[in-house]
Amino acid sequence: MPSFRPGLTAGLLLCSALTGHAESATETAPAVSKQVTAEPTYDFSKASSLPYEMPPFDQLSNGDFEPGFQAGLTEQRAEIDAIAHNPAPPTFDNTIVALERSGQTLTRVSEWFNNLTSSNTNDALDAIQVAVAPKLAAHQDAIFLDPLLYGRVKALYEARATLGLDAEDLRLLVRYHTMFVRAGAELSSADQERLKAINQELSSLTPEFQQTLLKTSNAHAVVVDSAAELDGLPPERIAAAAKAAEAKGLSGQWLIALQNTTRQSVLAELKDRKLREKIYRASITRGIGNPDDTTELITHMARLRARQAKLLGYPNYAAFVLDDTGAKTPAAVNKTLHDLALPAEANARRTAADLQQLIDAEARAAHTKPFKLQPWDWEYYAGKLRKARFDYDEAEARPYFELEHVLKDGVFFAAHELYGLSFKERPDLPVYQKDVRTFEIFNADGSPLGLIMLDYFARPNKQGGAWMTNYIDQSALFKRRAVVVNNLNIPKPGEGQPVLLNFDFVTTMFHEFGHALHGLFSDTRYPLLSGTNVALDFVEYPSQYNEMWASDPRVLANYARHYQTGQALPGSLADKLLAVQRFDQSFDTTEYLAAAILDQAWHQIDESQAPVAKDLMHFEAAALKKAGVDFAAVPPRYHTPFFAHIWGGGYSAGYYAYIWSAVLGADTKDWMRSHGSLVRANGDFLRAKVLSRGGTADAAELFHDFFGGAPDVMPLLVERGLVAQRGSGGTTAIRQDKEIRSR
Repeated sequence: MPSFRPGLTAGLLLCSALTGHAESATETAPAVSKQVTAEPTYDFSKASSLPYEMPPFDQLSNGDFEPGFQAGLTEQRAEIDAIAHNPAPPTFDNTIVALERSGQTLTRVSEWFNNLTSSNTNDALDAIQVAVAPKLAAHQDAIFLDPLLYGRVKALYEARATLGLDAEDLRLLVRYHTMFVRAGAELSSADQERLKAINQELSSLTPEFQQTLLKTSNAHAVVVDSAAELDGLPPERIAAAAKAAEAKGLSGQWLIALQNTTRQSVLAELKDRKLREKIYRASITRGIGNPDDTTELITHMARLRARQAKLLGYPNYAAFVLDDTGAKTPAAVNKTLHDLALPAEANARRTAADLQQLIDAEARAAHTKPFKLQPWDWEYYAGKLRKARFDYDEAEARPYFELEHVLKDGVFFAAHELYGLSFKERPDLPVYQKDVRTFEIFNADGSPLGLIMLDYFARPNKQGGAWMTNYIDQSALFKRRAVVVNNLNIPKPGEGQPVLLNFDFVTTMFHEFGHALHGLFSDTRYPLLSGTNVALDFVEYPSQYNEMWASDPRVLANYARHYQTGQALPGSLADKLLAVQRFDQSFDTTEYLAAAILDQAWHQIDESQAPVAKDLMHFEAAALKKAGVDFAAVPPRYHTPFFAHIWGGGYSAGYYAYIWSAVLGADTKDWMRSHGSLVRANGDFLRAKVLSRGGTADAAELFHDFFGGAPDVMPLLVERGLVAQRGSGGTTAIRQDKEIRSR
């Protein structure tokens, strides 16, 4: 998207199935192939000559970016001035389309830079990010608060019914007018100056939080001295931990790096309870206290956001954000979260009782003292309970989920069957890190669709989590096809070891590829309406739906093959895998809802209610208690000090979007199954009605045209085990009383 547009920080689509750092690397590793040079060598004003205008990573230097930003800012400022001072009366072409055409240099440098600082940063890029952020904020304010420019946009908006615009042109005009108003274009001059000051501060605090969180997460990695403590971990995970320790100069030891989430995946397998507790406590104490404290940054951001919302005429920041989404109001979001939280936590407490019985039984058998179930015990004993109930052992299944098979015979296979896509690896194209792979994608008729880069492995200089974003946006205006990237954080095993995945990672691969398809299939005229540039609570819909193919029997049979023998996943084991997918959904749903409720709690306060840093965790605890989700055994998926989505990832007041989109995703899964599942007709229909449309129409309209009706919450409730069947009692059905609207 053109770089002056408001939207997700760094263009990231952060996803809920998050993983952490494990691969050895240094935080000062070069993000691109060339080192910093005395003079910039790359000219961002020219489109790349590579296929699809892919970034020429082998020609880029860290030192190219700051001059590139300056050139882009200067260029766009001149373009904007020319539009604002155009003596001709405003027209759609000389104002709105001209805005779309402006800032190409700045767009290019911003998108490339933001992706690199998220995926493969270093000290030089971190410094540039801090230096450039306030300049970009000031630049955006200069555009959206320009009275002459807004006067032209407003005049066109007010005359829109007489302009003879087609649907996409009209949509673009309305979006621009909305963006100007939400940026403060109608405020008084004095209030605009106050708003500019707030924007400047926030622009500096966001990258500071991102960089501080990366440092504190790395600093809290747990060092293990004895191999015996790692009993239960699979060999490839132990090898990865040894490799990570060696990279830190800790030869003969093991380093357990932290994922971005509260719970850590190793807790499901480690038998040593003391080590489980140590890892859990390392996770939840990130960002609290020096060094690398995030609490001061967070409380300051919360106050500034509340002040910003008040200036713009909203009672709180959540009201401001949600006014431009499908949810529309905090009340609608609160009701959705509350209606789901009650049955989810009730189910979680029942599961906790079962786990406690298992703990007590083990203690009796071993003649030891029983202990009370704690958060660091949940996944370990849930695994045992799963084994007892379903006779399913994740360790038994993991050899059948080798990365290459999952990618080519799973993710790519499903896309081929459903949409007719084919894939060709392009090792000839430069990448920014040696493990990144690039694939060219073709439509069923052989025509080119775009490029996807896959950056699957964890590194200490890489943001935690999983996400998709664009390097190049599709648009007919510029005759461009999309170049996208999928990022995960899979622990990279030692040299020669297979990359064997748990099913969470498998599902995450399909999830992120759903985002990628949304960007790649885009067939819009304008970048602002392209691909994933949709409402925050609609953007997760294609990815949530695409997860269904990970467990689809036909797709599963195609990719789940033993990495050594090639043997297909035995039918009995596949049946167990599918049967356990609903198991422990109460934990997953409750921890997610607790985090979403925390997000709303922070952003539904006014400035006077924001706590000081030392009271931050008290504020969090009170918010969870008030919402009735203060169940100690199931902590929030993210505690406030390391909640990257809302303090550094563009989901502030919007983390609820996952569950909002999940309703649509569950409906689409049902629709697919009722129409023959993995067949081309279904894929072509979804592509035509939703995936190619970007933000060219309201999300509610797009979904209705595909689904044939309004969203139905029941499939999601059944999918998550919160109700047994349609019409059953025991829970309050969620009703989306407000239309889902695109941004």
